[in-house]
Amino acid sequence: MSMLNQITSGRESLPPRILVYGQEGVGKSTLAAEAPKPIFIQTEDGLSEIACDKFPLAATFDEVMAALTELATADHMYQTVALDSLDWLERLIFDCVCREFRAPNIEKADGGYQRGYVHALTYWRKIIDALQHLRLTKNMAVILIAHAKVEKFDDPESAAYDRYSPRLHKQAAALICEWCDAVLFATRKFRTQTEERGFGRERTIAVGVGGAGGERILRTLGSPACVAKNRFSLPPEIPLSWPDLVAGLTQK
Repeated sequence: MSMLNQITSGRESLPPRILVYGQEGVGKSTLAAEAPKPIFIQTEDGLSEIACDKFPLAATFDEVMAALTELATADHMYQTVALDSLDWLERLIFDCVCREFRAPNIEKADGGYQRGYVHALTYWRKIIDALQHLRLTKNMAVILIAHAKVEKFDDPESAAYDRYSPRLHKQAAALICEWCDAVLFATRKFRTQTEERGFGRERTIAVGVGGAGGERILRTLGSPACVAKNRFSLPPEIPLSWPDLVAGLTQK
């Protein structure tokens, strides 16, 4: 068949691929639990207080792949797969690489010099391929959950600065962020204010906006403060809730 006969046009209606990352306890897993008929593949033990369907805690990379294979081959009613969390999954991937090269740690794998992290990408691609298969054959949305870290970013156009990013090795983070339709930073909204300490001294404190703990929000666009992106029409900042996220995803 001619390649010209295979050309398509217009928008494709496919389930979204979303990465949500942030500090512990901000509400990342709760957001995923609000998605349509979710099933969790858990690599860390943190879902006990959330009412959701979940596979048994995965202790190996093969157990994660087995859960993805089960979702791909079995009949089920789930519409969303949530992988919680990516940084704990990365530890399982590092274990695979270390066994493959009989190395004591990922830094020593295949002789060192960052080769272990490159080999880890092979396992990450297996995860991405399995998730993409679920999107295309089972029409399942994908939500990936990760914790946040502060990294130094060497901006070629300005001085280096610190920013939040997913708590993954930089090569894995780049691969996953590129694949996802949206990378969202979950955080709390604060403002700073100066108060008197007496004797002419002052101190700056952070005060929560929208409550003592700070309003929980999703940042959807990248900035010097955080890694983020979206291929939709999301505003730069939305409340951390599934209805608000869906409203942005479906906006034309």
